[in-house]
Amino acid sequence: MMTITIIAFFFLVIFGCHIVFALGFSAAITLFLNDVPVAILAQRIFAGLDSFTIMAIPFFVLVGVIMEKGGIAKRIVDFADALVGWVTGSLLMVSVLTGTGLAAISGSGSADTAATASVMLPEMRKRRYDIDFAAGLIAAGGTLAPVIPPSIMMVILATVSNLSVGKMFLAGILPGLLMAVGLLIAARLHAAKTPEIYSSTKDFSAGNLLKTIIPALPAFCLPVIVVGGIVGGVFTPTEAACVAVFVGLFISLFIYREIRIYDLPEIIRKSASISASVMMIIAAASIFSWLIASQNIPSMLAGYLKALSDSPAFFLILINIMFILIGMFMESISAILILVPVFMPIALAYGIDPIHFGVIIIINLSIGMITPPYGITLFVASSIANRSILQVASKIWIPLTIMITTLFLVTYIPQVVLFLPNLVFK
Repeated sequence: MMTITIIAFFFLVIFGCHIVFALGFSAAITLFLNDVPVAILAQRIFAGLDSFTIMAIPFFVLVGVIMEKGGIAKRIVDFADALVGWVTGSLLMVSVLTGTGLAAISGSGSADTAATASVMLPEMRKRRYDIDFAAGLIAAGGTLAPVIPPSIMMVILATVSNLSVGKMFLAGILPGLLMAVGLLIAARLHAAKTPEIYSSTKDFSAGNLLKTIIPALPAFCLPVIVVGGIVGGVFTPTEAACVAVFVGLFISLFIYREIRIYDLPEIIRKSASISASVMMIIAAASIFSWLIASQNIPSMLAGYLKALSDSPAFFLILINIMFILIGMFMESISAILILVPVFMPIALAYGIDPIHFGVIIIINLSIGMITPPYGITLFVASSIANRSILQVASKIWIPLTIMITTLFLVTYIPQVVLFLPNLVFK
């Protein structure tokens, strides 16, 4: 049965069928050929969406749209500029800090990339920065969103793996910060090659820093409320997402005043459109995942891998190579929904902590967001920069090296991931 499913899936994808229909049609064909009642399709679709935790996704998407429209990104840019605007290559470093700050609010890499690129690239062009490198760096900064909480990908992975969302959120903080520091170093080294272009005429001012941090404080309240509330047991991930929406709206409507009441229908329409596409993928993938589980694929694959090697390090090398390649060609949410139910039981059989394994997968798929041909944040940044994908991709190897180095550290030093969850959830 699974052979038919996999062949049908890849056939449809190769011929340009959207991932949602490829998943649904391949599963439906398999059920039909094996005389399984078609009503199973409807049952599995309902079961795939019948989760209170998954209800958090539309609200996190809505928070991202509010952030984009509500002036939150602008305040974070101003604060980052006051913090590092006096350093050589300042705008590059401001872009990384902005991406890090937005990652802690929206959980959407493409939204963060669009917000940062729209603000930063025009000024970089005026100062004669290397636009291809700048766009690549901004795209890499956008990939922090799935790693630094709150993260939509982490919510989905935790849901399909029956893991604690709070633990997943905490586990992503240190790896995300390591990636951000690495990107800051990459920006500084790049700027040092041609200081005549990247030198800044601005001096550090404590007064200006204080002036910008006060307006930015309401924006930084959002991640504190979401992550703190979940970890502290005040509310569930879904309730936290709802609270974040109300806080984001209050900040944008009454503090920043960048959104007006009559802007809300368009904001809701846009977030509903994005959420619907995500939910359709989850629904279709739930059928595919059920077929995989019903055929006992995880156990068979685990036995095969165990026969090759009993080493967890060997298994993690295979996982890293496979998920980096998958991230280059496949949308991240689909990859999580289809493959995590297969490989999580195998990881457990190797004695790997599920939270550690989950973060490894998230970082792998984040790397896929800046690698052609899929590379969603790479597409967004290059489009806003008015450069081709190949032009920007030619300069992406430095940020990519930083991310792969972080992945290596996270893979083989589990405490980088597990330190905060173990500290809080004793």
